[in-house]
Amino acid sequence: TGGRDSVCRVWDIRTKMQIFALSGHDSDVFSVITRPTDPQVITGSADSTIKFWDLRYGRTMTTLTHHKHNVRAMALHPKENAFVSASADNIKKFSLPRGEFCHNMLSQQRATINAVAVNEDGVMVTGGDSGGLWFWDWKSGHNFQQAEAIVQPGSLECEAGIYAACYDQTGTRLVTCEADKTIKMWKEDENATPETHPLNFKPPKVIRRF
Repeated sequence: TGGRDSVCRVWDIRTKMQIFALSGHDSDVFSVITRPTDPQVITGSADSTIKFWDLRYGRTMTTLTHHKHNVRAMALHPKENAFVSASADNIKKFSLPRGEFCHNMLSQQRATINAVAVNEDGVMVTGGDSGGLWFWDWKSGHNFQQAEAIVQPGSLECEAGIYAACYDQTGTRLVTCEADKTIKMWKEDENATPETHPLNFKPPKVIRRF
């Protein structure tokens, strides 16, 4: 778990006891990823850094400083040894286990990004305070589709924000948690064709790496 005290805490689920308190961030810990192999814990913080943790000794292994703003969301790829992090400045992809920077996504989502998820087919989705869902191609970083969350009747426009997102086990349904106090499920449009849903997708020859 991550909290406003700048600490990531590791818990024993059986005993409900704390095992480690991982200290090192200078501000709120907004996002946490866990893996079966090193680095077993990856954290993103409001101090704009991402940290890899060694659970054997409870200390930092690596600190990534590529972002300039809060790192509010991260997600592991289900098959590849890579993860993505989302911040107000950009969405960035890193390889594992060392954390080498791969590339930025090719378009910026003009909102605070609170949620990111990716499925086995390489469809990545991000959601933010504006209520927009952006769909990305994992390999190229191309934003190929956008959708807007539908606010529940009686809710305010400001309650369109998306706070969390994840795919189900099949990777074909997306679940979002939203500011209007609802949980929504999204699925693929089975009737979609290249004619009804054209995609202006021309991957660049060179992806910007900075």
